[in-house]
Amino acid sequence: MVDRNANALADQLLALPSVDRARLAELLLASIEERDTDATSAWNDEIDRRAEEIDSGLVAGVTAADVFAEVERRLSR
Repeated sequence: MVDRNANALADQLLALPSVDRARLAELLLASIEERDTDATSAWNDEIDRRAEEIDSGLVAGVTAADVFAEVERRLSR
């Protein structure tokens, strides 16, 4: 019975305009991600660490143009 209800709900949701489907997908993903507080905390620590490295001059940032150029170079081999 649950499968039938889930399929019916999916059919209704897929009939929504793309903007509404995108918002719904965002909400559903957020509801899953909220449960993993350890991962969120770890990512926040990593972001802080990287920002400190840049601020202290330990590492230098790379421009987006340089990153894309390098990706293009590697893909064209």
